[in-house]
Amino acid sequence: MNLGIKILELRKKEGLSQEQLGEKVNVTRQTISNWELGETLPNIEQLKLLSQIFHVSIDELVDNDMNHILVERVSNTEKLAGIIIKILKGIGIVIGLYFVLILIAVILFAADHTTTGNSHSITTYCSMDSQDYSITIGSDGYFNCSNCNKNLQQALEKLIDYSDVDYSIQQIEHYFEEKNGLCE
Repeated sequence: MNLGIKILELRKKEGLSQEQLGEKVNVTRQTISNWELGETLPNIEQLKLLSQIFHVSIDELVDNDMNHILVERVSNTEKLAGIIIKILKGIGIVIGLYFVLILIAVILFAADHTTTGNSHSITTYCSMDSQDYSITIGSDGYFNCSNCNKNLQQALEKLIDYSDVDYSIQQIEHYFEEKNGLCE
């Protein structure tokens, strides 16, 4: 039972008006009305006076109402703590994912950086006029053409772009095809 309703019932049982009860407890009639409406609660000293006036114990007066309030407040606190824990878990997951993505980006960047830092070379085998050639181009500026004479070597070097060895090999193969040669 609500404490305010309990005060109202006991006041009427004792035949007291709100004003008379207020005088005995040293509060205004409005304070008694607020207690009975459940808008405010008496403090512990006022509860002692009320229990004496109504000839009941404080426990009987509050009729576990305070117990209910405490249980409700503890329950609300537990609910709030649960919500906070869920929020913190969510934030933790987001932060964890952020760090994983950063780690993946760093690994990919490092892998890409080490790949571009290393030399990349391609070898193709061509033949022309019954002569076989092994031609190797490296992205680090390496060029080798076995069995190439000086004129052929100079012609091939003009076709090479060391920043794009794949394209350079295509250019060399095209050069040999134009000269009725063949590359594998």
